[in-house]
Amino acid sequence: MPQKKGAPVRAPKFKSSAPKSGSKSPKHRGYRAEDAAAGAAPAPKKARWSSDDRVARGRNAERPRGGESAARGERTGERPNWEPRPKQSRFERDAQRTGRVDRDARPARGDRDERPRYNRDDRPARHDRDERPRYNRDDRPARHDRDERPRYNRDDRPARGDRDERPRYNRDERPARNDRDERPRYNRDERPARGDRDERPRYNRDDRPAREDRPRREFGNDRPRRDFRDDRPARAPRQDEAARFVPTDDVVLERLEAQAIVAGDSEGVSFGDLGLGDNIVRALAELGAASPFPIQAGTIPEVLAGRDVLGRGRTGSGKTIAFGAPLVERLLRMQAGDSKRRQPGRKPRALILAPTRELALQIDRTVQPIARSVGLFTTQIYGGVPYARQLGALDRGVDIVIGTPGRIQDLSAQGRLDLSKVVVTVLDEADHMCELGFAEPVQDILDRTSEGGQKLLFSATLDKGVAEIVERYLVEPSVHEVAGEDQASSTIDHRVLVMDQRDKLAVLAELASGPGKKLVFARTRAFAEQLADFLDEADIAADAIHGDLNQSRRQRALEKFSRGRLQALVATDVAARGIHVDDVDLVIQADAPDEYKSYLHRSGRTGRAGKSGVVVTLVPRNRRRKVEDLLSRAEITAEWIQVRPGDDVIRDLAEGVAIS
Repeated sequence: MPQKKGAPVRAPKFKSSAPKSGSKSPKHRGYRAEDAAAGAAPAPKKARWSSDDRVARGRNAERPRGGESAARGERTGERPNWEPRPKQSRFERDAQRTGRVDRDARPARGDRDERPRYNRDDRPARHDRDERPRYNRDDRPARHDRDERPRYNRDDRPARGDRDERPRYNRDERPARNDRDERPRYNRDERPARGDRDERPRYNRDDRPAREDRPRREFGNDRPRRDFRDDRPARAPRQDEAARFVPTDDVVLERLEAQAIVAGDSEGVSFGDLGLGDNIVRALAELGAASPFPIQAGTIPEVLAGRDVLGRGRTGSGKTIAFGAPLVERLLRMQAGDSKRRQPGRKPRALILAPTRELALQIDRTVQPIARSVGLFTTQIYGGVPYARQLGALDRGVDIVIGTPGRIQDLSAQGRLDLSKVVVTVLDEADHMCELGFAEPVQDILDRTSEGGQKLLFSATLDKGVAEIVERYLVEPSVHEVAGEDQASSTIDHRVLVMDQRDKLAVLAELASGPGKKLVFARTRAFAEQLADFLDEADIAADAIHGDLNQSRRQRALEKFSRGRLQALVATDVAARGIHVDDVDLVIQADAPDEYKSYLHRSGRTGRAGKSGVVVTLVPRNRRRKVEDLLSRAEITAEWIQVRPGDDVIRDLAEGVAIS
């Protein structure tokens, strides 16, 4: 048979002719029946080892039994099984070789009954375990019977007077003080007199040369001079050198000279006659402005002509439309024929600044519909909200930016808001921005706008407080105010209720409990929150807005108040100029303001657009003189009434009887 390629080579087998010796046992595989039949002598039986033989051969003295002998291949009582083993896989052989046990082959846990379990019931009870002796404290001798250990007896030691072994120090044995003359003393009389001490020479000042004869020492030419003042940065101003806030007196500044606008001049004049387009006129009609107010009739033509304008009019006179409508019309005319006027990412062309976030939102609610009627877009930029939404609007491109100076200055300094293309800038409530400390940010923003751009300033109290901005940025401005806008022509009734301090909250609750919308002003944020909680406890739906609240909470409170879900809204002076809510029947000043301008702006929240309103100021008796001085500066004449909780005049004011 040919050898396969690659198969292992096997050694050839040779048959031996010599007879093989085999076992005579029939069960042995070497058993030959012919030898057994011939009567061959049986093989001698192998002698077993003794204990000494096993020890001599390195085995145990005792012969292993059972599994141990089978594991070592030694003989047992049974004969080995020489039948062919079944075929096993390599893994089965390895498991058998290493002594691993097949877990499936062992009996189930429930069948293992051979090993006896420990039964706790078989042990004797605890009280039956008397075998181990216990330690009995009564077996030990009493404390007074323990006499084996000797005690220390203080009586055995000798008395104090018998202890003579240690010698004592006797002070009488030392010599007297006057007998100690062994140590010599220093005698001052033995030293020479002061006049005889001529050995040490004295320094004579007359021997040194005169000052003019001494050679001068020059240091300037020997070594270079180190000057650090040009290299190091300027030292920061100390606290006492830095500018500090100094409260100023509430004085009435001189009003700017203005051209008076008579109310009769606007009669029979429409917005179209003033130069506004049809789309803007329709948008104004939808806002409820069918005909122009006097301040609008006087300023709109000036703004369309491109002149700088200063407009002064009381709150609610229509100043927002006075600058918003002509601003949109002028931008539309400037962008006429420009194919890139709607390009994404375009830079803004107009900027409107307001002192508060609420006022900025109110301006946007008025200007946005007018701008959208001609295809222009607006956005609001103010603090207290995340940057993402505002930056997204700037990246898409806007035409008019409305916001507060702080956030606008921040984005402009970061390079995210480019004001270089702004040609029209509006400052609403310009004097209040200067009072709040926004004078420097406003000037920085105006410096970033286009040179020679148009500047418009509007406010209810326009005086010399904005003179620096006017002189620096406005060129020959036209100043307009409505003639006759005084208390005589006003529709607001002013009342001052004088009471004890302890009765103020009770009177406030009675005034706010009547029908209609009540706007309450407080001086501090903490007092505003306290008043809102007090009114809530009195079953009057109320909420507070102040500078500590974020913009979303302030906006929600304003929306609930404008929709009639709140009966009273408590606010501080910071939010006073941004609250534009229609149909406010009663303004309650729980705290009288410190400035007359704040009084005017507070009272301007009611009686808007020719409607009537009432302003009530709660004054304790000890503050009457201060409030009288405040009203005189504001040129307001009010009726002073002494009241107590429960008076009829309080009920009439709350129910609106005094308005009619």
